[in-house]
Amino acid sequence: MTAPIPRSQPLWFRRLGHCEYAPVFAAMQTFTASRNADAPDELWQVEHPPVFTQGLAGKAEHLLSPGEIPVIQVDRGGQVTYHGPGQVVLYCLLDVRRLGFSVRMLVTALEQAVIDLLASHSIAAHTRPTAPGVYVEDAKVASLGLRIRQGRCYHGLSLNVDMDLEPFSRINPCGYPGLRVTQLRDLGVHLSPATAAEELLPHLGQHLGYSCFGWVEGLP
Repeated sequence: MTAPIPRSQPLWFRRLGHCEYAPVFAAMQTFTASRNADAPDELWQVEHPPVFTQGLAGKAEHLLSPGEIPVIQVDRGGQVTYHGPGQVVLYCLLDVRRLGFSVRMLVTALEQAVIDLLASHSIAAHTRPTAPGVYVEDAKVASLGLRIRQGRCYHGLSLNVDMDLEPFSRINPCGYPGLRVTQLRDLGVHLSPATAAEELLPHLGQHLGYSCFGWVEGLP
């Protein structure tokens, strides 16, 4: 991967805590539509109540038995995935054009940040050329889904930390029947979602070209 252009501006890390999916989704769209050329990039960290999100290419047959868990249609790429308590969701509100990234470079940067985090805990992880995300052996531990509009992106990545994985059995995760999923706890890494997010931040910053960070609370 080509080294990113170093940036002197801070990357803002916005902690949202526990928040319903719909208002965060709406805020991402508003933030992206209203940002100007000087708006700083932000990463939003959140835990959602149980929800399935279905991407633009989503097919109904990948929703096997959602039951009482709501299904929300969204405007990212990809198929269906699950968000729930105990999972780190990091939304990437980035000016991709300003960063000088292609879509492939951005996906690679996000994936490699997760791989680096796992490596720091002696876990070997890898990617798959035809299925974005991060895997440990044959089980998926992190998922990616992005939307780029006029050179700016939103949505992002989710990392399974310490959660109930049962809802993944109600879908074909990311459109792959029988795909196994795993989480940090089952890999012997005992972190809270908040701590996992804090450890992931410098890895993300490195691969995006940032070395200076700021923190803020709540939705903009």
